[in-house]
Amino acid sequence: MARKKGLAGAVRRLATPVEELDREQLREYCEGLGLTPITEIQPRTSVRIGGEVRSVRVVPRAGAPALEVTVNDGLASATVVFLGRSSIAGITPGRRITLEGVAGKQGNRYVVFNPIYTLLP
Repeated sequence: MARKKGLAGAVRRLATPVEELDREQLREYCEGLGLTPITEIQPRTSVRIGGEVRSVRVVPRAGAPALEVTVNDGLASATVVFLGRSSIAGITPGRRITLEGVAGKQGNRYVVFNPIYTLLP
């Protein structure tokens, strides 16, 4: 969505909830990086997604720790799982990140296991 300038843009920014403006800005940022929108992921295909880390938690899988990271691109969320890891320096809520790997589907959520990641400023 193109940003309006001038008085119309100011009125829109004042009338729109902050969360919606943040989602729009994040969506535009991800589009600018040429990332695949999470809503367009095809299971069992290689994808390059990204966005903002929303949550990080450690979940045991098969007796070993697994770091589950929820990433949102302004449209939807995906879960990224780093098997055998209980933390990764720099991956914290609010941080922007790009991820490359093969996407799968578990229930109603998209999951990418052990992707290549890049932390963004």
